[in-house]
Amino acid sequence: MNYDRYCDFIGSSSELTRLKEKVEHIARSDAKILVTGESGVGKELVARRIHKFSPRATWPFVAVNCAGLPEALLESELFGHVKGSFTGAYRDRLGQFEVADKGTLFLDEVSEMTLRMQGLLLRFLETGELQKVGLDRQTRTVNVRVVSATNRSLREMIAEGTFREDLFYRLDVIHVEVPPLREHKEDVPQLIEHFLKRFSQNGGSRPRTLAPEVIGMLVDHPWPGNVRELENAIEHLVVTSRADVIQVDDMPLSIRRPRAVAVRPKVERRRAVVDDLYRQVIDERQSFWTSVYPMYMRRDITRSNVRDLVRRVLKEARGNYKIVTRLFNLEPQDYKKLLNFLRKHDCHVPFKEYR
Repeated sequence: MNYDRYCDFIGSSSELTRLKEKVEHIARSDAKILVTGESGVGKELVARRIHKFSPRATWPFVAVNCAGLPEALLESELFGHVKGSFTGAYRDRLGQFEVADKGTLFLDEVSEMTLRMQGLLLRFLETGELQKVGLDRQTRTVNVRVVSATNRSLREMIAEGTFREDLFYRLDVIHVEVPPLREHKEDVPQLIEHFLKRFSQNGGSRPRTLAPEVIGMLVDHPWPGNVRELENAIEHLVVTSRADVIQVDDMPLSIRRPRAVAVRPKVERRRAVVDDLYRQVIDERQSFWTSVYPMYMRRDITRSNVRDLVRRVLKEARGNYKIVTRLFNLEPQDYKKLLNFLRKHDCHVPFKEYR
């Protein structure tokens, strides 16, 4: 999303008005804030607005995606490292906690942290002390406001033993829930106008308009991917349509024939995501690298979604990752590349469970 132009929460529905008022009020305190909501609702936008209206606004805002890095790299990203601490550490490096000193650090998808990383984060929240990778002592103390976000239920993860309860209470001092787009559909036309204008300007193409039937279809769509999905849909229309007025026939099939997964409970919705990924690689025979991998890197799906897909296909392959490679429509020489990717991003599932 274009944060500079979108940070003021486009939309004037009563739902968003209440959210904006709450965010601006709590921003004045220095309490830690947990932002929750489905993928694509704009949780980082909430964090940026908190920073904008806080006393720390003149200091840095730093965002870290906890789902995009394996444990070792995430530790280095947050706390920094010293030269020679691991292969590739050719020089000392500041961690993002240090970069964000006196400002705000946004931890996106905090639920994807391993238990060890959760312990390191908890210790930092309690002391403010930094211990860089490669050192056996604390280097300095920093003053950072932490805003975290997740699209998962941390209470359910606590019950499953995958998230620390003591860390949860540290992060959840103030809770902000961002509503899904389907709960404030009256904002869709305004969002459409904003994205149409932006993508037309960025691409250097002529301004486009939407036929009334298209606007009605977009308003009625359930938007399981929320604002991010709407943004991608408008970009698709601007890039692919040749007409000045975009018609129904120009719409992607996924919008013309919406699935009913968007309004299912969270657990069912998570299963539905894996069902869609499974269908793409198994039924439609799309390559893992061209279907699942780009969605993961764009943060349209989480590490847990990829892990669930691997678990499902590995079960069919009876624990054989070479068969998984074939089922993912990859070449035999991609076997090691796939394993390295899964291990690097903590999506690897032990094969022994299925033998």
